[in-house]
Amino acid sequence: MTQLDAGPSTGRAADTTGGGGGKGLGGNSVGLLGSAVIGVSTVAPVYCLTSTLGSTAGEVGLQMPAVFLAGFLPMLLVAFAYRELNKVMPDCGTSFTWTVKAFGPRVGWMCGWGLVIATIIVLSNLAGVATSYFWLLAGEISNNASVAALDDNKAVHILTCLALIAAATAISYRGMTATKGVQYTLVGLQLVVLAVFVVMAVAKAGSADFAGTSVDFSWSWLNPFSVQSFGAFTAGLSLSIFMYWGWDTCLTANEETIGSDKTPGRAALIAMVVLVGSYLATGVAAQMIVGSGDKGLGLANPETSDNVFAALAGPVMGPTLGILLFLAVLASAAASLQTTFIPVARTVLAMSTYEALPASYARVHPKFRTPGRATITAGVATAVFYTVMTLVSEHVLVDTIYALGLMICFYYALTAFACAWYFKAELRRSVRDFTFKGLFPLLGGVLLSAVFIKTLVDMWNPAYGSGSSVLGIGSVFVIGVGLLLVGVVIMLVMGRRSPAFFRGEILNRETPVLVVEEP
Repeated sequence: MTQLDAGPSTGRAADTTGGGGGKGLGGNSVGLLGSAVIGVSTVAPVYCLTSTLGSTAGEVGLQMPAVFLAGFLPMLLVAFAYRELNKVMPDCGTSFTWTVKAFGPRVGWMCGWGLVIATIIVLSNLAGVATSYFWLLAGEISNNASVAALDDNKAVHILTCLALIAAATAISYRGMTATKGVQYTLVGLQLVVLAVFVVMAVAKAGSADFAGTSVDFSWSWLNPFSVQSFGAFTAGLSLSIFMYWGWDTCLTANEETIGSDKTPGRAALIAMVVLVGSYLATGVAAQMIVGSGDKGLGLANPETSDNVFAALAGPVMGPTLGILLFLAVLASAAASLQTTFIPVARTVLAMSTYEALPASYARVHPKFRTPGRATITAGVATAVFYTVMTLVSEHVLVDTIYALGLMICFYYALTAFACAWYFKAELRRSVRDFTFKGLFPLLGGVLLSAVFIKTLVDMWNPAYGSGSSVLGIGSVFVIGVGLLLVGVVIMLVMGRRSPAFFRGEILNRETPVLVVEEP
């Protein structure tokens, strides 16, 4: 087994082209294309578009494409940080491991917690969306409204949701090869149907059927300075950042990827380009055919903004092809549900390996070479979380999803700052090192920190999210900050159970990380 000397003076990883990970994961399971597909799948572009197009249009109007570009910028800058850190430390703990190396065990532990809790939240949401579209699609195919209405039956909805979570957990449990095979089909379907929607929307824009809603394309749609207010811009930006979240799954699977020091970073950048291209094309096409107003088919219509494609499928693509759009949303949510288990399970595996969590989560399945216990635990946690939230209050579930943006900005920003700090001694060696190891990560961290602070302030207002409050404080704020504080409590408990890690004896700037076994 080869240990990686993660000291910044090495300039590169030791042997990162070999087989499996030092934690027992199955190496050489995924190549560049497979890694990029998994990154796109985790983001779930069709699901993100149907649930966010309307909300973003409601905030910024026709400048929605500009906000998509603005949200892409900090994510791209942070992606460079991930790439540079992965080159010298291709460890499946990613943000957790790297932040411990840069800032110490407590900051690193909280960064890992931010990733884990964000993933559990989004897994719950994805399972719910996949369930709703399953019954919606069944109703469309059978042409029976009562079948689609089964989703409104809470017991049926929860049982279907639990079955989907179980299926996704089982596929992830069987390893990256099984994951990759499923994802090629699901991601391919998403992108093809999305391309058909864009072409048909642009072709029909200005036709007699859409004479009252069509808008001629303008380059001003790509100008973020045309947004009517800074508050509207930051609200739209927060939604846009959520739409890109998940690309870092490429990095979390680094120990199972061919060429673990370079391939995951390249795959992440490819995934980002595919995503921004898809979002811009769809946003422009949708605005050209129905506009961004709040009446009729307008994207900002509050009656349809939560599920834009459900409203536009028939009018844009017709009754037959429209079913494909429902299928694409279902495929998008289901694909993301399955791949999103990858980052949470592998982060927990790394935290356990370095004694930041109980040792039992470091177990890897001897046949499938996956973090089996961590994967199953994530599945169970998702199922329990969604069931309890659904039974307690739909408002609480909605507000929990709104709090997701806080977690995303939290751990992405910490990782970006960790890159600049970790490589600080190398920044004067070359223009490239200064730019990609220092300047870009620092700018990305600052931008995400600004969004984090602005979101935190906005969350205090009970009007944010579902409109509910606790003692006059917005429930989204209570949930978001409360979940971070739960992490602090668990960290204190682990500090008593595993003092060596929190004293910096297990993982620190000087210690090597186990990443590669000789082939």
